[in-house]
Amino acid sequence: MEAMKEIIITATAESIEQAKALLEVGVDRIYVGESQFGLRLPKTFTHDELKELARLAHERKKAITVAVNALMHQEMMDQLKPYLDFLEEIKADYVTVGDTGVFYILDRDGYTLKPIYDTSVMATSSRQLNFWHQHGAAEAVLAREIPAAELFDIAKNLELPAEILVYGASVIHHSKRPLLQNYYRFTGIEDKIDKDRGLFLSEPNKPETHYSIYEDNHGTHIFINNDITMMTKLSELHSHGFVNWKLDGVYCPGKDFVAIAALFIQAKEALLAGTFSQEKALILNEELQKHHPKGRGLDTGFYELDPDLVK
Repeated sequence: MEAMKEIIITATAESIEQAKALLEVGVDRIYVGESQFGLRLPKTFTHDELKELARLAHERKKAITVAVNALMHQEMMDQLKPYLDFLEEIKADYVTVGDTGVFYILDRDGYTLKPIYDTSVMATSSRQLNFWHQHGAAEAVLAREIPAAELFDIAKNLELPAEILVYGASVIHHSKRPLLQNYYRFTGIEDKIDKDRGLFLSEPNKPETHYSIYEDNHGTHIFINNDITMMTKLSELHSHGFVNWKLDGVYCPGKDFVAIAALFIQAKEALLAGTFSQEKALILNEELQKHHPKGRGLDTGFYELDPDLVK
């Protein structure tokens, strides 16, 4: 009988207190970063806070992943090495990387940081992910817009662990331009542009669409209509070797996100014990919805779509 594959659950953290709570309920890795080099984080941290977060994770025998997934311009690349030196010093375990220049520096200078290839919506084939594995990536992040049929085909040829978003918001567009500020200037509107403002936009003639949008120092970020929950698909994902699960709390703050993380820990433990069932998944998913932010939709994203219908 084949041994059950280990499951790794990574969760974002918005504060040191929340990180402690996530680690206590059983999350394997916390995902954090600072404002200059990390994209789409619930909150950003100072260097002193990142050092404390690394200490907290390591004393609990857990890991810390730091976001270094920004789109790098030359001035950012010029400032990157001191930051990588700092992450090496605090013994960060993993860094998410989307820029080829970061891979080059990590390899050239012999850093022990393990890079996770993360180009958000662009990682859609095993050939692409395997290429970056051959160039230093320890793991990869799959795009969120991949139907199950294609996911399972990808799994047949993957040479490295690939992360799946099992809960949270999913970005569909990122522009380095300050699109909201430009719009406000054009219309004469004075309003906030940050995530906490809770801005949405709809497609022309499609008022039912409800895309989240905010702006920060990296530009403008647009998220898919509904957030994702894969609670009822975990058995399928696990059976096809997708055992790196990501929980993203960018739009789910505080204790509710910790409670949702605890539900996925329950699912993980039941799967590994051979006691997870579809009935159990439905019960956990119903409980999850009680903690999910009001006013935000929830579904399985592209998972159940016919690949031929995805453009």
